[in-house]
Amino acid sequence: MTTQDTTFSIPSKHSSSALQMGPRKKVSSSNPLVSHGHHFGRMVFALCNYPSLLTNSILRLEQMEDTPLEDFSTEERWEHRVFEQLLESYPGLLERLKDGSEEEIIHIGELIDRGAAGARGDVTKTLKSVVLDWISPNGEATQPPLHQNSKIDRGFNHQLTGSLLCPAGLNWDNPQMKENLQSGEILVCGDQWPIFLYAHYLYDPEDPWCGLLRSHLLVCAYKHIFTSPSSVEREPKAMQSGNARLHRMKSVTIASIAYIATQVCNVSFCNTVFDIWPKVSSLVFSRTDPDESKEVDELLTWWNHQIFPTSFAAKRAISVNSALFKIRQKCVALKQATDLGAVSS
Repeated sequence: MTTQDTTFSIPSKHSSSALQMGPRKKVSSSNPLVSHGHHFGRMVFALCNYPSLLTNSILRLEQMEDTPLEDFSTEERWEHRVFEQLLESYPGLLERLKDGSEEEIIHIGELIDRGAAGARGDVTKTLKSVVLDWISPNGEATQPPLHQNSKIDRGFNHQLTGSLLCPAGLNWDNPQMKENLQSGEILVCGDQWPIFLYAHYLYDPEDPWCGLLRSHLLVCAYKHIFTSPSSVEREPKAMQSGNARLHRMKSVTIASIAYIATQVCNVSFCNTVFDIWPKVSSLVFSRTDPDESKEVDELLTWWNHQIFPTSFAAKRAISVNSALFKIRQKCVALKQATDLGAVSS
């Protein structure tokens, strides 16, 4: 930071997280950062207070001169990883932030925030009606009819949307269960994922990873938003028009899957029944966890086959017992041994 910059106060550990939506502010300036926020919100982190993210992270960079990132809280480490991905995706941003005053940093955050909010608004408009075509049995009209541009009759209020929103592991066909969900006697939490996230809307309690985030409904929504609305009904091509091509997107990210899952749930079906974004997006960080990285990598390979079938990312998973597989196994084992030694000492 330059000497004339406004002095920041160190944020309290109990301050609100930047990885939550802040108050909406209208930003009228046209800026490439708005377009970048539009895509970054979909690909990396959707529901974020970007002005707070930037100010918190610049302060943290100063603190990290004396304190390693590992000594910060889990929430702060997560927040900083989002910040690092933002820096990687926008060359020159770090220099602008370091050289800027507090007001300038906040303004940059507001521009990115405006783009992310605009993206959510666009999805709200486009998915609210088309999702009905995807969930209607055999393309027939729903009974009773559902309004195209309103969600008041959706959620647990309707047999069709209620059956898709029913938390995995609960039985929607049980009259008492259905009544309790409709009345609110059963409160649905973010870690109770709706059944529509699963392939064929089937959940195996013995293998909860099986089919997770692989439903046809999610694939339709993903194609509609990222490749093109017309790609929903046909085989995707290497160079589809739409957001993916515009931003040179060649592979699927876990965050973008989480974004679509959240939008389909809260934007298309209901307003506040679920808060699945934090839980689904946490899978982004499971890739560093040896216990779940295999499942997450397989999930991404499956998704890339659906969306970008000709890309390198869509190629089959690494063969078991191949040289590369053994190299990666050895790296994981070495890291675990190093971490264990550090704890023991």
